[in-house]
Amino acid sequence: MILYDLPAGMHPRRVRIFLAEKGVSLPTKVVDAAKGENKTNDFLRMNPMGLLPVLHLDNGTALAESLAICRYIETLHPHPPLWGEDPLEAARVDMWTRRMEQQVSTPIVEIFRHSGDFYRGRIVQVPAYAEWLREQIVLTLKWLDGELAGRPFIAGSQYTMADIVAQCAFVLGKAVGIRIPSEQTNLARWFAEVTARPTARA
Repeated sequence: MILYDLPAGMHPRRVRIFLAEKGVSLPTKVVDAAKGENKTNDFLRMNPMGLLPVLHLDNGTALAESLAICRYIETLHPHPPLWGEDPLEAARVDMWTRRMEQQVSTPIVEIFRHSGDFYRGRIVQVPAYAEWLREQIVLTLKWLDGELAGRPFIAGSQYTMADIVAQCAFVLGKAVGIRIPSEQTNLARWFAEVTARPTARA
């Protein structure tokens, strides 16, 4: 297997943290998106969307999408479990992973795309959309702070994929001025703990 990686990317970071939590090391090839290496014919044959990460298997199969890659790795290396230990826990982790993807990660990515310098001239930016999303994120952070009042991690008592998705999103959020307010003590406590894990710098 070869993992095609983009060190600065949020989605590739999810996979690196997941692998580090598992204690799994994979051969890695860094793709320089700034130079367009993700738009070459060879890369597009693996992932026609031109996005990273991609896990290229020994049988020639190419898996894209960070969550799909992490699910595959989980089946090969089930311990420690990051997608839940039983059917109910797995469903809860999936539920919260989807919530973190939809309510936290995607809005922050869209703010970055529509307000950041990196995408200026690359896409048609809609600054008003980014500002509306900033308002929504304020509400989301309050909601998530309340949820974390009753448990240490996003989906329950254990660190899971849901935490990985959220922490990677908040790291990207710093680049566009989205920070956890100090008065949201539960969320701030959670973020301090997950970013202090040895795997957080993977």
